Formats: sequence, C-alpha cells, structure tokens
Amino acid sequence: MRLLVTGGCGFIGSNFVRHVLEHYPPTYVTNVDALTYAGSITNVAGLAETYGERYEFFHGDIANPEQMETVFRQHRYYAVINFAAESHVDRSIHSPRNFVHTNVAGTSVLLDMARRHGVQRFVQISTDEVYGSLGEEGRFTETSPLDPSSPYSSSKAGADLIALAFHKTYGMEVLVTRCSNNYGPYQLPEKLIPLMLIKALRNEPLPVYGDGLNVRDWLHVEDHCRAVVAVLFEGKPGEVYNIGASNELRNIDIVKRILAHVGRPESLVSYVPDRLGHDRRYAIDWSKIHRELGWKPIRSFDQAFPETLDWYLENRSWWEPLLERLES
Repeated sequence: MRLLVTGGCGFIGSNFVRHVLEHYPPTYVTNVDALTYAGSITNVAGLAETYGERYEFFHGDIANPEQMETVFRQHRYYAVINFAAESHVDRSIHSPRNFVHTNVAGTSVLLDMARRHGVQRFVQISTDEVYGSLGEEGRFTETSPLDPSSPYSSSKAGADLIALAFHKTYGMEVLVTRCSNNYGPYQLPEKLIPLMLIKALRNEPLPVYGDGLNVRDWLHVEDHCRAVVAVLFEGKPGEVYNIGASNELRNIDIVKRILAHVGRPESLVSYVPDRLGHDRRYAIDWSKIHRELGWKPIRSFDQAFPETLDWYLENRSWWEPLLERLES
C-alpha cells in the first residue's frame, strides 16, 4: 500500500510521515512538498536512509497540474492525505493570494488527479478555524456552521467544501478532519510556542496580541497523527471528523509557562495591538471520532508540553537556520 502525503515537509505532515513509516511497516510513502517557507527538507532528514524504498520525496507544487500528473503517474496510490497548506494567519492577512493558490486551487488539482487516477481515498486535513470564534461556552461540532474570520481560514473552508463536493458529485471516498491547535517537534519558529520560547531564550520582548486572553485547545501532534490514521482506514466517506484534546488554555498562560520553564521573568511579556479578525476562543467537541473510531488523545499536556519545549532547547541546530531564513 502506498500513500501520497502532500506537505510532508511541514510541521504536522513530517510528523505524520514519520509516524506512518515507524508504525505501519508495509506502507510506502511518497512525500510531495513545494518547500516554501513553511516546509523544510530537514524535517524529514534521514528517512530515505532509514526506510529505503518505503520513502521517496518529490519536490513540487500541488497547484501545478503538470507536476502532479507526473507524481500520480509514478505509482498506484491507495490514498492522498493532503497536509499541504499555507497556514500562518498573519501572512494570510498581508498576502491572501498565496493562500488561495495552495489551499484552494491546490486542493482542487489534487482531487481531480486522485479521481482520474483511481485513488481510493482522499483525506483533507483542515482546521477548527473554519468555524470562526466561540463565546465563553460551548464547543465546535462537525455540524457547526462555517464562519471563517481570516483569509487563511476562509481558504481552508473553501478547500473543505470542494473536497466534500467531490464526494457528492463523483462518489469519491473523501474525508475531512478539522483539528485544534497542534504543538510538538518540528513546528516552524514563527508559530506561538517555538516563537515565544526563542524570544525568551534571547531575552527579547514576547509580543502577545491584545489582552492575551484568547483561548485555544492544544493537541499534541502525535495524537493528531494517530487520529488521521484512524480516519484514513476506518472513517466513513463524506464525513467530517473533529480532532481535539480538551486542553483549553489562554495564550498568556502558554507564554507564562514558557517563561517559567526557561527561568525568564514575566516582565518580558509585551502586549501589542490585536491581530485583525482575531478569534476569541476555539474549543473542539471530539466525541464523534471517539464514538465512531475509538480514538482519543493519550498525550497529557502537563507532560508533553515541557517535553516539547525541551525538544527545541535540545535541537537549536534544527531551528536556528530556519529562523535565519524567516528573518532574512
């Protein structure tokens, strides 16, 4: 069985590729990534040497039909798992066009290729941000209305709808997952947790949007990978599955935990003007995937969060070159 994983050099995608190769020995993986700022070949370093012919990499843009035609002609794929995405909200506010290109047009190209080349399953990896913002109570369910607030989340909502339309129109086995905020190793240094950790190490001000009371539900990337595997093999075509961990924390509390972990004062916190369209609270109801597929998160935040911080402290040689590229 061969899987086509797109965006497999990004944060979540690279963790998924490693997870599948390690835990499912019969599986072959083709990793397609455009290697933009969001993806790095260092995220999958050593996989070809470790797994031999079970792993291969193709440098390409999922929105380029000619390149994707080449990829789909190479093998008979059981499934496409589409992690490829422009995912940084701030970047989407400043330059929406790139997000439409990759997240909408790219997903459309992949779906069309999968349909024409007889791929059995297509898993679209999405986000809880497509639901918009919650008040102080309640959680997003799979039937919550889509109400995206940023160009990023709007592009992901559009991709979800296109994917589900391919199921309704062509009968393709399409499934959509919507996860909460991920944390873990190999996350790009511009994201909240590694960014704040790096600034704390440098004794630089830690910029916190607004009052810092925005709430996110934090999910360890390993738990997310396990959930995607469950959906891939056991999920019902045409369905959406929410993936969360019931770890609701305010942004400022995350920042303070980071400061405490590295022994830096809270005086480094610097409140800055809030981001445009900044959603106040996300919270995921993941009872459907637990009820239907038996999945549940197993990584405790109190244990996995400091382990994640320690990973970045021990792997400066991984993130320092990436940070230089982002800052240049």
